[in-house]
Amino acid sequence: MSSLIERLRKIKDNRGMMADLRCFLTPSQRHRAWPALYRVGIPITEEVSAFVAGLYAAHPDGDSLTIGNFGETCKCIEKSKDRDSHQEHQSSTSSGRTPLTPTERRFQHLLAADRSEIQDRVRRMTFLAKSLGTPVNYEALHKDLRFWGERTKTQWAATYWSVEVKQEGGDQ
Repeated sequence: MSSLIERLRKIKDNRGMMADLRCFLTPSQRHRAWPALYRVGIPITEEVSAFVAGLYAAHPDGDSLTIGNFGETCKCIEKSKDRDSHQEHQSSTSSGRTPLTPTERRFQHLLAADRSEIQDRVRRMTFLAKSLGTPVNYEALHKDLRFWGERTKTQWAATYWSVEVKQEGGDQ
Protein backbone atom coordinates (compact mmCIF):
# COMPACT_ATOMS: atom_id res chain seq x y z
CA MET A 1 0.00 0.00 0.00
CA SER A 2 1.34 3.40 -0.92
CA SER A 3 2.02 6.03 1.70
CA LEU A 4 -0.58 8.58 2.71
CA ILE A 5 1.21 11.45 1.00
CA GLU A 6 1.69 9.47 -2.23
CA ARG A 7 -2.06 8.86 -2.34
CA LEU A 8 -2.74 12.55 -1.73
CA ARG A 9 -0.33 13.56 -4.50
CA LYS A 10 -2.31 11.42 -6.94
CA ILE A 11 -5.52 13.38 -6.26
CA LYS A 12 -3.90 16.81 -6.02
CA ASP A 13 -5.66 18.05 -9.17
CA ASN A 14 -9.11 16.79 -8.10
CA ARG A 15 -10.49 20.09 -6.79
CA GLY A 16 -13.68 18.57 -5.38
CA MET A 17 -11.82 15.91 -3.43
CA MET A 18 -9.34 18.45 -2.09
CA ALA A 19 -12.18 20.75 -1.01
CA ASP A 20 -13.82 17.87 0.85
CA LEU A 21 -10.54 16.96 2.57
CA ARG A 22 -10.08 20.57 3.71
CA CYS A 23 -13.40 20.26 5.55
CA PHE A 24 -11.64 18.05 8.11
CA LEU A 25 -9.85 21.14 9.42
CA THR A 26 -13.16 22.66 10.58
CA PRO A 27 -14.78 20.57 13.36
CA SER A 28 -18.34 21.45 12.33
CA GLN A 29 -17.60 20.35 8.73
CA ARG A 30 -15.66 17.13 9.38
CA HIS A 31 -18.57 14.96 8.29
CA ARG A 32 -18.09 16.32 4.75
CA ALA A 33 -14.52 14.99 4.71
CA TRP A 34 -15.40 11.42 5.66
CA PRO A 35 -16.34 10.17 2.14
CA ALA A 36 -13.16 11.73 0.71
CA LEU A 37 -11.05 10.16 3.45
CA TYR A 38 -12.63 6.79 2.65
CA ARG A 39 -11.83 7.18 -1.06
CA VAL A 40 -8.21 8.03 -0.28
CA GLY A 41 -7.98 5.03 2.04
CA ILE A 42 -7.79 6.87 5.35
CA PRO A 43 -9.94 5.49 8.17
CA ILE A 44 -11.95 8.35 9.67
CA THR A 45 -10.82 7.20 13.11
CA GLU A 46 -7.17 7.97 12.26
CA GLU A 47 -7.20 11.55 13.51
CA VAL A 48 -3.59 12.43 12.62
CA SER A 49 -3.75 11.00 9.10
CA ALA A 50 -7.04 12.77 8.41
CA PHE A 51 -5.63 16.03 9.81
CA VAL A 52 -2.50 15.84 7.63
CA ALA A 53 -4.71 15.07 4.61
CA GLY A 54 -6.69 18.23 5.38
CA LEU A 55 -3.50 20.28 5.68
CA TYR A 56 -2.20 18.86 2.41
CA ALA A 57 -5.49 19.76 0.72
CA ALA A 58 -5.18 23.32 2.05
CA HIS A 59 -1.54 23.80 0.90
CA PRO A 60 -0.69 21.14 -1.74
CA ASP A 61 1.71 23.43 -3.62
CA GLY A 62 3.89 23.57 -0.53
CA ASP A 63 4.51 19.82 -0.53
CA SER A 64 8.26 19.33 -0.44
CA LEU A 65 10.71 16.61 0.46
CA THR A 66 13.62 19.06 0.32
CA ILE A 67 12.64 20.59 3.64
CA GLY A 68 13.23 18.70 6.87
CA ASN A 69 10.85 18.71 9.81
CA PHE A 70 8.25 21.32 10.72
CA GLY A 71 10.88 23.25 12.68
CA GLU A 72 12.57 24.02 9.36
CA THR A 73 9.25 25.16 7.88
CA CYS A 74 8.82 27.53 10.82
CA LYS A 75 12.39 28.79 10.39
CA CYS A 76 11.64 29.57 6.74
CA ILE A 77 8.54 31.46 7.88
CA GLU A 78 10.72 33.39 10.33
CA LYS A 79 13.22 34.31 7.63
CA SER A 80 10.63 35.54 5.18
CA LYS A 81 8.21 37.19 7.62
CA ASP A 82 10.07 38.63 10.57
CA ARG A 83 13.44 39.70 9.16
CA ASP A 84 12.72 43.43 9.30
CA SER A 85 10.78 43.44 12.55
CA HIS A 86 13.51 41.35 14.24
CA GLN A 87 16.15 43.96 13.38
CA GLU A 88 13.93 46.70 14.78
CA HIS A 89 13.41 44.73 18.01
CA GLN A 90 17.15 44.10 18.40
CA SER A 91 17.99 47.76 18.29
CA SER A 92 15.17 48.80 20.63
CA THR A 93 16.20 46.73 23.65
CA SER A 94 18.37 48.38 26.28
CA SER A 95 18.92 45.32 28.46
CA GLY A 96 21.17 43.65 25.91
CA ARG A 97 18.73 40.77 25.68
CA THR A 98 17.40 40.04 22.21
CA PRO A 99 13.60 39.83 22.33
CA LEU A 100 11.73 37.07 20.56
CA THR A 101 10.19 37.76 17.19
CA PRO A 102 6.47 37.08 16.73
CA THR A 103 7.25 33.88 14.83
CA GLU A 104 9.59 32.69 17.59
CA ARG A 105 6.80 33.26 20.10
CA ARG A 106 4.36 31.31 17.93
CA PHE A 107 6.91 28.53 17.57
CA GLN A 108 7.49 28.35 21.34
CA HIS A 109 3.72 28.22 21.82
CA LEU A 110 3.60 25.38 19.28
CA LEU A 111 6.31 23.44 21.13
CA ALA A 112 4.47 23.86 24.43
CA ALA A 113 1.38 22.15 23.00
CA ASP A 114 0.19 18.78 24.17
CA ARG A 115 -1.61 16.26 21.95
CA SER A 116 -4.96 17.99 22.39
CA GLU A 117 -3.58 21.37 21.26
CA ILE A 118 -0.99 20.55 18.62
CA GLN A 119 -3.30 20.24 15.62
CA ASP A 120 -4.74 23.73 16.00
CA ARG A 121 -1.27 25.26 16.34
CA VAL A 122 0.18 23.33 13.40
CA ARG A 123 -2.85 24.28 11.29
CA ARG A 124 -2.24 27.98 11.97
CA MET A 125 1.46 27.75 11.11
CA THR A 126 0.67 25.78 7.94
CA PHE A 127 -1.76 28.49 6.81
CA LEU A 128 0.94 31.07 7.51
CA ALA A 129 3.38 28.95 5.47
CA LYS A 130 0.87 28.88 2.63
CA SER A 131 0.46 32.67 2.68
CA LEU A 132 4.25 33.08 2.40
CA GLY A 133 4.81 30.27 -0.12
CA THR A 134 6.85 28.28 2.40
CA PRO A 135 7.14 24.50 1.83
CA VAL A 136 6.04 21.77 4.24
CA ASN A 137 7.31 18.19 4.37
CA TYR A 138 3.99 16.44 4.96
CA GLU A 139 5.57 12.99 5.27
CA ALA A 140 7.78 14.14 8.14
CA LEU A 141 4.90 16.10 9.68
CA HIS A 142 2.65 13.04 9.59
CA LYS A 143 5.27 10.93 11.37
CA ASP A 144 6.06 13.64 13.91
CA LEU A 145 2.42 14.26 14.83
CA ARG A 146 1.78 10.53 15.24
CA PHE A 147 4.62 10.37 17.77
CA TRP A 148 4.23 13.83 19.31
CA GLY A 149 6.32 14.13 22.46
CA GLU A 150 9.51 15.55 23.90
CA ARG A 151 11.74 13.93 21.30
CA THR A 152 9.84 15.51 18.40
CA LYS A 153 9.68 18.87 20.18
CA THR A 154 13.44 18.79 20.74
CA GLN A 155 14.13 17.89 17.11
CA TRP A 156 11.94 20.73 15.86
CA ALA A 157 13.57 23.19 18.28
CA ALA A 158 17.08 22.05 17.31
CA THR A 159 16.25 22.59 13.65
CA TYR A 160 14.62 25.97 14.23
CA TRP A 161 17.39 27.38 16.40
CA SER A 162 20.32 25.76 14.60
CA VAL A 163 23.35 27.91 13.98
CA GLU A 164 23.80 28.67 10.32
CA VAL A 165 27.35 28.16 9.14
CA LYS A 166 28.45 30.79 6.67
CA GLN A 167 30.79 29.44 4.05
CA GLU A 168 33.96 31.43 3.72
CA GLY A 169 35.94 31.88 0.61
CA GLY A 170 34.99 33.12 -2.73
CA ASP A 171 37.29 33.80 -5.64
CA GLN A 172 40.10 31.31 -5.67
